[in-house]
Amino acid sequence: MYLGIDTSNYRTSICLIDADGTVLLDRRWLVPVAPGAVGARQSEAVFFHLRTLGRAAAEIRAALSGRRLRAVAASARPRPVEGSYMPVFEVGRAFGRFLAAGAGVPFYETTHQEGHIAAFDRLEASGPFWTLHLSGGTTELLDVAPVPGGYRIAVRGGTRDVTVGQLIDRIGVRLGCPFPAGPCLEALARQAEEKAARAIAVPVRSSDGAVHLSGSEAALLRAIERGAPAAAVARATEAAVARAIEKIVLGGAKEVRPLVLVGGVVANAFIRRRVEERLGRRFPLRFAPPELAGDNGCGVAWIARARERLGHPSDEPPAEAPPAVEALGGRRNGKHELTDGA
Repeated sequence: MYLGIDTSNYRTSICLIDADGTVLLDRRWLVPVAPGAVGARQSEAVFFHLRTLGRAAAEIRAALSGRRLRAVAASARPRPVEGSYMPVFEVGRAFGRFLAAGAGVPFYETTHQEGHIAAFDRLEASGPFWTLHLSGGTTELLDVAPVPGGYRIAVRGGTRDVTVGQLIDRIGVRLGCPFPAGPCLEALARQAEEKAARAIAVPVRSSDGAVHLSGSEAALLRAIERGAPAAAVARATEAAVARAIEKIVLGGAKEVRPLVLVGGVVANAFIRRRVEERLGRRFPLRFAPPELAGDNGCGVAWIARARERLGHPSDEPPAEAPPAVEALGGRRNGKHELTDGA
C-alpha cells in the first residue's frame, strides 16, 4: 500500500493505493474561505491542514486494515524549481515523514505540480509530452520528459501576471460565487445568451512568449460594473481563458507531441470543448479526468509507488530550515507561491 499526501492552499488530500495502483482511499477536504474572500491566508490553511490530517490518520489506519504500508510520499513544495515554496506544504511533508518513520518505510518528497501530472499519467508515459498546468496558483506550459520515478520539467510558456485560475476565482467571487469559484462560474455561464457574452470585449494580450491577463480581468470587472448579465460575464471569462490557453500553447509548443492538460481549470466542460476545437487538429490532446483535475493526493501516491518499486532510498530531511515563519500570514513580493492557491 502506498500513501500520497498533498496540502495545497485549496485542499487537504490523502490517497491510498495498492500495489497494482488501484485507489482504495481518496479523501479531500476543502480549506474554508470567508464569504467574499479570494483564497485563504497561508496561516489559515496551515492550521486547517494540521487539524484535518490529525483526523485523517484514523481513516488511513482503517483503510490499511492490517495490510502493509510500503511507502509514503508528500508534496513538499509547489513546483520543481529553485525557490518554489509555500508554508502549507510543510504540513504534508512533516506528517508524511512522521508516518513513514513510524511504519519503517521509505518517505519520498515530490511537488504539487508533479502530483498533478502523475494523477493523469501514473508515470506510464514512454516519451516526452507537453503539459499545461492550469490552476489557481499556476498557469504554465511544461516540456515534460519521463525519468525513473518522476519527470524532468522545463517551463516553455504561461501567464506573466494573473493565472487562469485566479481570473476565474476573482471574477466568480465578484459575481457572488463562493471560493473556489470554478464550479459556480461554470454553472452560471451555462445560463448565458451567447450574443450577450460575445458583446463583452475581453482582450487577451501576449508578449515575449507569455500571456497577460490583468487587462482581461479589468475588462470583465468593468462589464460587471456596467451591469452586464452575470451569466454573460461568466461565459466571457471562460472564453478568455480558452483564448489564453490557445495563445500559450501555440507560442511555446514548438513541436507536435501529446498535450496533457491538468489542474482544476480542466474540469470546466466549456473550456475543454473550446480547446479541443482550437488545438485538437494540431496536437493529440489528453485531459485529466474531472475527478482528478483538481488538487488530489493520488498522483503523489502513484509517485510513491513508482519510486519504491525502483528501490529509491528514502529522501533525507532538508539540511536547511524553511523560510521564516513570518511568511505564514504575509505576502512575498513577486512570489505568488506564498499567497495564491497551488
